[in-house]
Amino acid sequence: MVQSEMRLSRPDDLVLSYARAMMCFVLFHPRPEHIVMVGLGGGSLAKFCYRYLPRCRITVLELNPEVIALREQFAIPRDNARFRVIQADAVEYMARLDNSADVLLVDGFDAEGLPPALGSASFYADCRRALRPGGVMVSNIFSYDPHYGDMLRRLRQTFEGRICWFRGIAGNNRILFAVKDGGASPALAMQQKVARSHGLALPVLNRLLAHWIVLKLRWL
Repeated sequence: MVQSEMRLSRPDDLVLSYARAMMCFVLFHPRPEHIVMVGLGGGSLAKFCYRYLPRCRITVLELNPEVIALREQFAIPRDNARFRVIQADAVEYMARLDNSADVLLVDGFDAEGLPPALGSASFYADCRRALRPGGVMVSNIFSYDPHYGDMLRRLRQTFEGRICWFRGIAGNNRILFAVKDGGASPALAMQQKVARSHGLALPVLNRLLAHWIVLKLRWL
């Protein structure tokens, strides 16, 4: 199973459909000041956000030091004032955050899939607390994961029903968007709109939407 892929000629490109789907968070929060990512992998999302969201600070949490050791081979930027890769257990680190992030990207897969701790009620509660009001959590879960139903229920309960997804946007990867309360906000308005119809009328249109978002960010 391929979890990361990079074009050597264009290392900042998003090759995999699920990564493009996760970038749909810009529909909910177009100008985030701070993104926290769970899982570095090949760094596709981290590199893309670093290049095409230049006013945003990015913190990446990665448990495995062997993954971090490959960062130069995957053309991942060095740590600087607006980009950091931290070796840490995301469960423990998230519990210490409070009202810190505008966007959380949870993509912390290992060789066995999504660790149970990253789909627990306590982790989701910590993610909600880590977000600023109107912030967005984006979670990548396999639709065939035997615990998918339980994780969906926990996410719905934690965010008081403010969740949605785009139908068929990334194959077997179900990309879930959850919005933290905080009164009326563009993120909440978008969540309510997407929840009514799971995005556009057809899955192929949702996939084209993800492509369009990525291209638009590259052109800005």
